Amino acid sequence: MATSASAQLSKVVKRQYLELPQGDKVQAMYIWIDGTGDGLRCKTRTLDSEPKSVEELPEWNFDGSSTYQSEGSNSDMYLIPSAMFRDPFRKDPNKLVLCEVVKYNRRPAETNHRVTCRKVMQMVEGQNPWFGMEQEYTILGTDGHPFGWPSNGFPGPQGPYYCGVGADKAYGRDVVEAHYRACLYAGVKICGTNAEVMPNKWNTFQVGPCEGIDMGDHLWVARFILHRVCEDFGVVASFDPKPIPGNWNGAGCHTNFSTKEMREEGGLKYIEECIEKLSKRHNYHIRAYDPKGGLDNARRLTGRHETSSIHEFSAGVANRGASIRIPRSVGQEKKGYFEDRRPSANCDPYAVTEALIRTCLLDEEGDEPVDY
Repeated sequence: MATSASAQLSKVVKRQYLELPQGDKVQAMYIWIDGTGDGLRCKTRTLDSEPKSVEELPEWNFDGSSTYQSEGSNSDMYLIPSAMFRDPFRKDPNKLVLCEVVKYNRRPAETNHRVTCRKVMQMVEGQNPWFGMEQEYTILGTDGHPFGWPSNGFPGPQGPYYCGVGADKAYGRDVVEAHYRACLYAGVKICGTNAEVMPNKWNTFQVGPCEGIDMGDHLWVARFILHRVCEDFGVVASFDPKPIPGNWNGAGCHTNFSTKEMREEGGLKYIEECIEKLSKRHNYHIRAYDPKGGLDNARRLTGRHETSSIHEFSAGVANRGASIRIPRSVGQEKKGYFEDRRPSANCDPYAVTEALIRTCLLDEEGDEPVDY
């Protein structure tokens, strides 16, 4: 399996430089979503002191013509700091800064879904919407071959790999452990991890519960940290929803959702009401659940390999082949949350959580979102 040339460089040599004192200066790594809708970019600037809140961070700019976000004749785009985390790579007092992107005229870039997500979250903040997202991914070599798979063949069929233990069942655990600890250090609300059904696919990490806009912020930063960890190991993290064709599970980003009413006694009634609303707006959600308007998910949502069909809406208790799953414990306790299993691994969590709020809490109907 091919690994990157950078991974062969001595990390011991690098460490002696990272241990040098930096005085009162702080390195802030600005992170943003590029024009593809699922790619991330970053660059670093020096601050004179450690910022105590995101409001203290300055705006910045970048060349949008190099990130699929503008033309070269008018390429300046602006980075608006939106969320700040500790930097697990450079360590304190350095920061990771997640940014919104706006154009020269201060209008949101096409892939800046945070703006509208934040707006609808503010409209329903009294209902305390909680989310938890289960991010699946696949570790690949730089040649695109799955990490740990035979170079000229396939591993044994699915069965022994889910939550597996042992060198012949769990591939790439070093990456998973490093990512988990780095997220905890950064302040990302990561709450668990496990190996998945396909060998080398980790259902990997679960982020949440997060309220409102925090869900998107924390998942995007968790993804960024994963990319950086994989960079150090010389491998690639793929969020492709169906990285390996054939009889292998795809990769999703199952989204758990609840409101204050759903979590209280008798909350199952409100869960069922939401599911009824979702059943009438399936096409709208499919378009919102991957960056290509459903084209990526069409390869995954086939009705096989623990997925529902992209063409039909379904719901059930403890049914992993349904669009919406009500956990068995929720059905028994008559309160809690439901799981939307349709979002793809490369979804934009801002778009996913916004869509759920629009349909379930703002009672929108039809195939187009309302402009508030």
